[in-house]
Amino acid sequence: MQRTAPLPGPLPASGEREKSALETAAAIRAGETTAIAETEAAIARIESRDSDLNAVVVRDFDNARKAAAEMDQRIAAGFDGPLLGVPMTIKESFDIAGLPTTWGYEEHRTFIARDDAVMVKRLKAAGAILLGKTNVPVALADLQSINPVYGRTRNAVDQSRSAGGSSGGSAVALASGMVPLEYGSDIGGSIRVPAAFNGVWGHKISYGLMTGEGHYFPDTDGAKPALSVIGPLARDADDLAVALDIGADFPIPRAPIRKPGEWRILILAGHPMAKVQASIVTAIENLAAAFEAAGATVDRSSDLLPDLSQQHRDYWAMLNIAITRGVPVDGGEPATLAHWFDLGDRQARNKRAWNRLFDQYDAVIAPALGVTAFAHDDTPLGDRKLTIDGAETPFTHQFVFPGLATFPMLPATSVPIGRDADGLPIGVQVIADTWRDHTAIAIARAAHDLVWSNT
Repeated sequence: MQRTAPLPGPLPASGEREKSALETAAAIRAGETTAIAETEAAIARIESRDSDLNAVVVRDFDNARKAAAEMDQRIAAGFDGPLLGVPMTIKESFDIAGLPTTWGYEEHRTFIARDDAVMVKRLKAAGAILLGKTNVPVALADLQSINPVYGRTRNAVDQSRSAGGSSGGSAVALASGMVPLEYGSDIGGSIRVPAAFNGVWGHKISYGLMTGEGHYFPDTDGAKPALSVIGPLARDADDLAVALDIGADFPIPRAPIRKPGEWRILILAGHPMAKVQASIVTAIENLAAAFEAAGATVDRSSDLLPDLSQQHRDYWAMLNIAITRGVPVDGGEPATLAHWFDLGDRQARNKRAWNRLFDQYDAVIAPALGVTAFAHDDTPLGDRKLTIDGAETPFTHQFVFPGLATFPMLPATSVPIGRDADGLPIGVQVIADTWRDHTAIAIARAAHDLVWSNT
């Protein structure tokens, strides 16, 4: 399998690019290294690189060393797995037995999980060694990662900027070279935006592809919120695809084997309800031109698209009900059951419209967010502003971009395709049809390779 190169940029402190997850597993499998050696190396990277970044906020190094030593014994006895001995971290919101799960809440600082999340069990069964957990915003409810329990995580490229959220610690741990693989969750861009901000890859799955068991609000075990999914983050497409298969509840179709010029692409460089930074628009247009030069079918508009403004209004309503469980905010009216059912009907119609669109296109490429990583800003989310190319705009308008794939429950891969004038990564999301998660990753790979082969 051809390996996709990581985003060009500043090297980690070691001066060399770290091995991917699959490269690590292959080296262990070949006897060139061991699980304990790779675990010790990852621990050393965290200890040397994380003091200013503050990404890996729950450290379980002693248990990781024990697990790695046991893994080496199992390997000697014939065990193999796709993540053979690979050291990794996972988002703080996943339960790991014996470790805290706080979701950034001060009042849940002392809660200790009693069992591993299902995803943690699957990663361990695949051979992974869990080193600890990475930082989040309070309630997983912001596009930056700061909370009163663990403090602030800083962007891996520019520490004055947001790491993204809510899987901000996940993306920073990857981008800084501390670990090769992560798992996060996404309801409002929480995988895709941190990946874009830090120049790594992230995948929001088709809704229903993976169980969220063990990704609970602290000390609860209820139903997962509507719209919410989990998914992998990595530094390249190969690791992302393997982690997707490890986590999936059931097999999904493989991507068609195609050259870059054989894809059918719809480009959405903007949205009727939100501004997009000019450098992001330029990067997307450059990507579109690269696909066109390769021979791909590229359109910039389609009558098959649903009403994106209405989609966002419905998404925003559903998202807020899902997060608040219908409790009114700012003196508003409580959600009614009839309203919830109406939203479900509109979501179903919206999903069908997107599914029909994918009869004509293989993917839609759009901004992961309309800005690159913004400066740290602790203004409450509802009051926060962004200045985009000199114009002030409400921060919350940017959620139109995550909602493109979230409301219709579609898979979307965040992939780095450039940098802005400040050297900050530019990421886009490649949205594909339901269950075509591997197609989203394959087209993201093609986009990445087309762009970086010309730089």
